Amino acid sequence: MGQQHVGHKEIATFAEARVNLPRDMANELRAQARGLRERLETYLSEHPDFTLKKMLLSGRLAKGTALRSLNDIDVACYISGADAPQDVSKLLDYLAERLRKAYPNFKPEQVKPQTYSVTVSFQGSGLDVDVVPILYDGDPDWYGNLVSQDDGSFLRTSIPRHLEFAKKRKQAQQTHFAQVVRLVKYWAKRMKAENPGFRFKSFMIEMVLAKLCDDGLNFSDYPEALQHFFTYLARSDLRERIAFQDYYPLSAVGSFSEPVQIIDPVNVENNVSKLYTRSQADAIVDAALDAGDAIDAALRAPTKQETVRYWQKVFGSSFQA
Repeated sequence: MGQQHVGHKEIATFAEARVNLPRDMANELRAQARGLRERLETYLSEHPDFTLKKMLLSGRLAKGTALRSLNDIDVACYISGADAPQDVSKLLDYLAERLRKAYPNFKPEQVKPQTYSVTVSFQGSGLDVDVVPILYDGDPDWYGNLVSQDDGSFLRTSIPRHLEFAKKRKQAQQTHFAQVVRLVKYWAKRMKAENPGFRFKSFMIEMVLAKLCDDGLNFSDYPEALQHFFTYLARSDLRERIAFQDYYPLSAVGSFSEPVQIIDPVNVENNVSKLYTRSQADAIVDAALDAGDAIDAALRAPTKQETVRYWQKVFGSSFQA
């Protein structure tokens, strides 16, 4: 009954209006990142002592999973050479100093080292670009050490492989995989707004949905795909190990002691959910149960008004159909 009031089409329309980053805005943000790269490359051509090997747009914008609320973008900066500091804080200062020289007209506060990156703030557009340094030692698959967002330590990763991993799932279910990722991230953002203690980082959401995609879930019906996502969280209690074999065999995954185990698809030794406690995992499962119950009720509701009211329990009062 409720499906005739709010189905795939209505959820897709809501996503376009409220969830997705508009195409023209995405293109503008990519152009801003490209301008940063070109400015830095010009500086590098005049200062060969700064050994930059590659700059890549990374993160949500690069993967096509950014929300409309996006106000910052990530750019990975591969750095090599004997002069590059191996200490995290010194490496960030090293990168910040060169970014300031590349932008001599910027005020000091427009180029600021953070925990894991250097933020370049453009006052005109209000955009922040987080430049993430990666210490590179010549690996052909572009593995290097970046500063972890979780705890500020060095973490081995490959940005091209992460982008390739996401691209493979997007190609498997064109349009729909990325759209369901954005819808779930929108739900999680709303949960965080209601409860500041709620944690469910975007990368974990992407990995859960990548697992469901690999398991054969059809994402082309958005209410059904969302219901499967929330049902999986409830059924697994978020205690089921998630790992992929794109770049290593599953037999290579070792033992982890953390309650939540979502293994980095490009680094078999990295549990991306290692800092999540049992209570935080339980909070995610409880929120998923509530969302799943709301969708169940919406799909059974006899009237459009009642159906919309249940969907608002998932997406908030801005949801209309």
